[in-house]
Amino acid sequence: MPITAMEKTVQDILFDNHLRKSGKIERLRELRSEARAIQRAGSESSMSADDGLQDDLRVIEKALHDLGADMHEKGAATL
Repeated sequence: MPITAMEKTVQDILFDNHLRKSGKIERLRELRSEARAIQRAGSESSMSADDGLQDDLRVIEKALHDLGADMHEKGAATL
């Protein structure tokens, strides 16, 4: 099964020997924030409901979990 562009991006981050664990976590959090922003924009437009953004978020959040990152969000947008 081929991997998605997001899976490739996440793998590149995880296997980057030039980044420390904290750098990997920071980059993954940036990706998660971008993916969520795109998801929010999509929910307000006529984008397809099955656009793969949920899968992208799942891949990013799994990588963060695997790195032991704190998954608690701060801010008004969290539930």
